Amino acid sequence: MTSNGSSVQQYKRIILKLSGEALAGPQGYGIDPSSAAFIADKIKIIHDMGIQIAIVIGAGNLWRGSIGVNRGMEQSTADHMGMIGTVMNGLALQDALERIDVTTRVQTAVQMNAVAEPYIRLRAIRHLEKGRVVVITGGTGNPYFTTDTAAALRAMEINADIVIKATKVNGVYSADPKKDPTATRFATLNYAEVLANKYEVMDMTAFTLCQEHNLPILVVDFWAETDLFQAVQGNHDVGTLISSQ
Repeated sequence: MTSNGSSVQQYKRIILKLSGEALAGPQGYGIDPSSAAFIADKIKIIHDMGIQIAIVIGAGNLWRGSIGVNRGMEQSTADHMGMIGTVMNGLALQDALERIDVTTRVQTAVQMNAVAEPYIRLRAIRHLEKGRVVVITGGTGNPYFTTDTAAALRAMEINADIVIKATKVNGVYSADPKKDPTATRFATLNYAEVLANKYEVMDMTAFTLCQEHNLPILVVDFWAETDLFQAVQGNHDVGTLISSQ
């Protein structure tokens, strides 16, 4: 992280992990232009802070591979359909960002040269260094891996300072806050505490990657008015920071 001149430290380069559902809007499925515009506006504010942003997005608003598998579909086929769905979401997000003058590149691990660049690590870094937002789609390019895992992997490849997992909850709690009014939010956790208590942060493959490479994870409420902006500036009074400490 680099100093922003105050008592907290602003991150220089982040991976923002967004679920596909973030684009769905109130209907719960599909791509809602208003939701895309809302997300783009938040990303623009972070971009204008001088923070380099790469986004990994899921496809749960368009397709869930588990549905196909449960009906007898081959896992590889179901997962590849999901990867293609992430490209659709990436293009929608690019359009929303470009509309508000944020230069954006979509890269995909599943090659579709007519619509997006192939994911190339050094090219992604170069885009970031030039002030462009990079939307990384196609997951890891391989079946059996989630977009959580893609976020962890890409974060390490581009030397991101942190993975910020955007959710609808303002951190990790001791219990489900919707069911247990006594549930408390953790400001910080270490990797061992998450594993010991089986807190749901990311899928196990993604979480293990972060743990092994000492990559911090911040779980934050994307929809709260200012939580995301405070988080990227290093203010961990919001969300839950998970690290080796």
